[in-house]
Amino acid sequence: MNWLRVVSLASLFLLLIPVAVLLYYGLGPLRSPAGYSTGVLRSIGLSLVSSATAAVVDVALFTPLAYYLARGRDRLAETLVDVPVSIPHPIVGVALVILDSPRTPTGAFLNSIGIDFYNTVLGLVVALVIMSAPIYVKAMQPYFESKDSAPEDFAMGMGASRFRTMLSVVLPSSVPGIESASFIAMSRALSEFGSISIIAYYVLQYPFYGVSPASVTIYALFSGAVPGGLDAAVTASAVMILISLPIALAGHFTRRR
Repeated sequence: MNWLRVVSLASLFLLLIPVAVLLYYGLGPLRSPAGYSTGVLRSIGLSLVSSATAAVVDVALFTPLAYYLARGRDRLAETLVDVPVSIPHPIVGVALVILDSPRTPTGAFLNSIGIDFYNTVLGLVVALVIMSAPIYVKAMQPYFESKDSAPEDFAMGMGASRFRTMLSVVLPSSVPGIESASFIAMSRALSEFGSISIIAYYVLQYPFYGVSPASVTIYALFSGAVPGGLDAAVTASAVMILISLPIALAGHFTRRR
């Protein structure tokens, strides 16, 4: 008997128990119409839009960082990348509130040019970028490390800079890795709660005026802050799993491709 396989599958089963329980009860015995009401679906829509936007920002801003870490071997930078996800997540929300507060110089400047993080889509996306970017970088770094560096060395030998080499040689052949890492980052953004519950408990902008992100809505249902109760929270959780699971699987299958 392959005991390693048995132990590994048993540990995987333990990880999947909460998901299976939520799907069973949320779609079965505890199913509640309040869990898939218009308000819940709008909150899921807000989370999907903001998470996808955060993933796009991750690709645009943090792909160079992942490539730099893969080729530069900067241990300090590698450690600092993990800081946002290694601290309690509400701290990030508090930091964004202070950063954008009119009582601080940064907040006064941002407000003077019309930038507001508090209860806005922008603040929500910024929080999601901070929390998902480290995951994106950690997914892309080993991908870049696994690539043959000979074409890069040839390009730089012909006089191209490292940055130009990245743009013209590395990125065109890295689309599958970028797609996979962006799906992983989007999945991480969808699951965020701590930071966005402070900076964007609900959004006060069209077309999501008064809508909370999905994780905040589920917590509000569970706590009784909005009508629904446990049954609605369980049902909404099951719906969220059904929507977010394909995104996570897309990242996996894109990587395999």
